[in-house]
Amino acid sequence: MTGVPSPGPAAPDVLTLGETMAAFRAAGALRLGGSLQLSIAGAESTVAIGLARLGHRVRWLGVTGADEPGELIRRTLRAEGVDLTGARIDPDAPTGLILFEPRVGDLTRVSYYRTGSAGSRLDASDVAAAFAPPGAAPRILHVTGITCALGPEPRAAVAAAIERTRAAGGTVCLDVNHRRRLWSTERAAAVLRPLLPSVDVLVASDDELAVLTDDTTDPARGVLAAGVGEVVVKHGADGATSHTPAGSVHRPARRVAAVDTIGAGDAFVAGLLSGRLDGLDVAGRLDRAATTAAFAVATRGDWEGLPTRAELPLLDHAPGTALR
Repeated sequence: MTGVPSPGPAAPDVLTLGETMAAFRAAGALRLGGSLQLSIAGAESTVAIGLARLGHRVRWLGVTGADEPGELIRRTLRAEGVDLTGARIDPDAPTGLILFEPRVGDLTRVSYYRTGSAGSRLDASDVAAAFAPPGAAPRILHVTGITCALGPEPRAAVAAAIERTRAAGGTVCLDVNHRRRLWSTERAAAVLRPLLPSVDVLVASDDELAVLTDDTTDPARGVLAAGVGEVVVKHGADGATSHTPAGSVHRPARRVAAVDTIGAGDAFVAGLLSGRLDGLDVAGRLDRAATTAAFAVATRGDWEGLPTRAELPLLDHAPGTALR
């Protein structure tokens, strides 16, 4: 019918923003040559895929180049059910690259080729466009320290997304995701600490808490004192603990044979946010996060092995079970 505007896309349950790169995984030492497997990788897009597989509406906001690696990223995310409304193609910058190189046992060396990449050109205007339609604000905004490390424009995008989400009454989740190859602890602290009063859920590993507080006696409480609503600390194979002003809840990790630990932290966040969207209590959210992280650890790749909702109970079966 003419004269009637088409309805825009439904507001997402979760909006996340950041850089996704073309990912090359080597079978052995890069200096020896050999084959490389091509996929995509990015902390925020891994969370997006994990949430989409669990049945949530999720939108990824980022910038890719007008090149074949960029098309691979966009095609993969669309195929996984991730909404790309607002994602932008920059014709003047290349899509970033990341190389994964197994060296010793399950130790992986990571090399970035992202300086001057399209992903580093994300800015506050991209966020404004994503929030422009009425009712476009997400229930949850998920951001990471990685995006803040990419430069002043991506940092401004994170700040703008936080401001708009809070104004709309949404929940803000920040994963510290400290990448020492991108910035120092001191620089990360200077940028991330001012964001803490606007953060509802903060996710960090034990060693990342020092980025956010000078309290060495009880760093989680130090972060809470800065205004964060909930601090979720990942302990690797020892599980995770949620700290709030009301107290702390600890849940163990799921025991699986480790195949590839890359992406486990982002899989954890996907499960954590899924549980929150489903209204689970703290223990239930941590259990789902531990389950999605275990799927990532027990399969190769950042996101390829993440479960659908129907697959969440698979880890309840005994090892070696054949489902016939």
